[in-house]
Amino acid sequence: MNFTTKDLGKPLFLSKGIFLVVYAAASVLLPFLVLYYEKIGLTGTKKGCDTGQCGACTVLLEGKPVPSCLILAVDAKGKEITTIEGVAVDGRLHPLQEAFIQKGAVQCGYCTPGMILAAKALLDTSPNPTEQEIKEAIAGNLCRCTGYVKIVEAISSTAGESHGQ
Repeated sequence: MNFTTKDLGKPLFLSKGIFLVVYAAASVLLPFLVLYYEKIGLTGTKKGCDTGQCGACTVLLEGKPVPSCLILAVDAKGKEITTIEGVAVDGRLHPLQEAFIQKGAVQCGYCTPGMILAAKALLDTSPNPTEQEIKEAIAGNLCRCTGYVKIVEAISSTAGESHGQ
């Protein structure tokens, strides 16, 4: 979808979930993560290392997982950004969110938004991934609590379901 607006000071919220098309900060070199917290007021995406190494701040840019601490808001202008807030629809959790809860893949929860978005990107393009493909897809997301076994199980358990929005 391609959206345009004359109001360069506000993001455009789409009707399905909270998909963000960013038009703000056109002349400011802010990381998208800063714009997300300070200007838009959302807090689901987590700030981690600020160097793109931990995956805590992962968002989907045009459907691909990226660290929002390294993406400048100006580079996101006019592009679809999906944050964790945009995954649930009509108050119902996404199948990945349900699976993370059911399989015990959420402990402290800090890595969960980034893990879910990385997994969603994988499942949107490869609905029946192998265990190795799942491990590769979440390799950029660090978790210090679970040891990844339950995370991989949660992602595997949703294979074959519809993950698109």
